[in-house]
Amino acid sequence: MISIDTQYTGHVAPGSNPQQREVPGARIVKMSVGAMDNNVYLVQSTATGAALLIDAANEPERILELLAQEAPGRVELIVTTHQHPDHWWGLKDVVDATEIPTAAHELDAAPLPVPPSRLLADGDTILIGDLELQAIHLSGHTPGSVALALTDGAGRTHLFTGDSLFPGGVGKTGNAKDFTSLLGDVESKLFGRFGDDTVVYPGHGDDTTLGRERPQLGEWRARGW
Repeated sequence: MISIDTQYTGHVAPGSNPQQREVPGARIVKMSVGAMDNNVYLVQSTATGAALLIDAANEPERILELLAQEAPGRVELIVTTHQHPDHWWGLKDVVDATEIPTAAHELDAAPLPVPPSRLLADGDTILIGDLELQAIHLSGHTPGSVALALTDGAGRTHLFTGDSLFPGGVGKTGNAKDFTSLLGDVESKLFGRFGDDTVVYPGHGDDTTLGRERPQLGEWRARGW
């Protein structure tokens, strides 16, 4: 049995208990897996029980235990935020055990160990029970990175950003062109659209908010990473 902490801080680490956050209309379970401290997110409708898994990153046995315990038979989709292997090492084992459909952006689909059941494009809506999440294409960390935006019943947005946005900066890029692309997308599609109370759930490490990060945008652009 997996023990889940209900005092949500947003800080989890490999081997620690997952944490659960209750928001109007949904609950979010955050779990760290593997040596690279990858975050796995289970987003579940409190009204219908339908659920979404974001990044079956590693430790598939632990992910399967979490799903069986918290959302048995209710996970309708697994979204992979981008093509880097540390975000899909557990994907094939989870899909083989559950036959849950998967989704990813077309530009990042080819390297995945399971061909996506659905190809995501910028602005696509993902329906999970009564929850609506929007796919946001953020090019730069990889060609087909996506973030997912969930607006809860109180109007607050929750962004699952993969490796495109972290506390303190955007994700790693290999050259100036990719950095400019990623920062431009993050500025226009995230900071330019959502309010300061928007919560950011990254692919590794702790949560943050757009309001906490917004004052640093100029610094990020100046330093080039």
